[in-house]
Amino acid sequence: MTGPMNGPQDSNAGEPPAGARDDRHARWMGQLQSMIDDLATAAAPTLREIGAKAAELAAKAGDAAGPIAQRAAVATSDVGQRLAARGREIATDLRRPGEAGEATAGPDASSAAPTEAPTLAPGDPADGPGPTST
Repeated sequence: MTGPMNGPQDSNAGEPPAGARDDRHARWMGQLQSMIDDLATAAAPTLREIGAKAAELAAKAGDAAGPIAQRAAVATSDVGQRLAARGREIATDLRRPGEAGEATAGPDASSAAPTEAPTLAPGDPADGPGPTST
């Protein structure tokens, strides 16, 4: 900014020269790095102990999971066998001839299966109640 009596104003007024600023920043960064290194050195034994505890817990979980996984495998096998047996029963039932002598489903039943619904005469008992006279 230029004033009538002042001339151009320095925006860095009150600050040290750039070289001194860089030197001060380098010292701060050095101190910060030193603090980080000291903290890492002091924390290493604690972090190793935490890692060891985590490994022990993982080992215990693995020991406990083995028998549970075996029981789950046995149960899954049992359920799978029951499901397979039930599927075979359903397949046999579907291939068995129907009650009225008609074949239901299967390779031989395609010609015996009706393609359209039968038409019923009015008043036929299978048609439901017929017209009632009052």
